[in-house]
Amino acid sequence: MTNVETLVLLSHKEPDSHISVNIEFGEGEGQISLKEVEKRAEARKPKDRVTYKMIQQYIEENYGFKVHTAYIAEVKRSLGLPMYDAPNVVEELKHPRPHPTERMVAAIKETLAHFDFI
Repeated sequence: MTNVETLVLLSHKEPDSHISVNIEFGEGEGQISLKEVEKRAEARKPKDRVTYKMIQQYIEENYGFKVHTAYIAEVKRSLGLPMYDAPNVVEELKHPRPHPTERMVAAIKETLAHFDFI
C-alpha cells in the first residue's frame, strides 16, 4: 500500500474510530532512525530554568567575587530582558544599594551569555 492509498483510507475513517500505526525503527529505507528521534526530542526539550542563585554561583566560581541579585536584575533590565515581579518587592529600599561596578556588569553579561540569555 502506498502513502497516498493509506492517506485516502485514513481520511474515510469515522471520527470515533481508532487507527493503528506500525512504525519500524532502524537504519534502512522506510524506517525511522532512533538516533534521529532522540536528536529531534533533545532539540525540542525545554531548557532548564536558570535561577539568580545559579548565576551568582557561576560568577563566584569563575570570577572570584559575589554579586547581589539586585545587580543581576539591574543588568537584565538594562539589556531589556524579561523580568518577573518579585513577591517580596518593596516600594523604597531602606538603604539604597550602589550600582554594580563595570567589572560586575561585565561578569554578569558574560554569565547571561553563558546561560543563553543574550
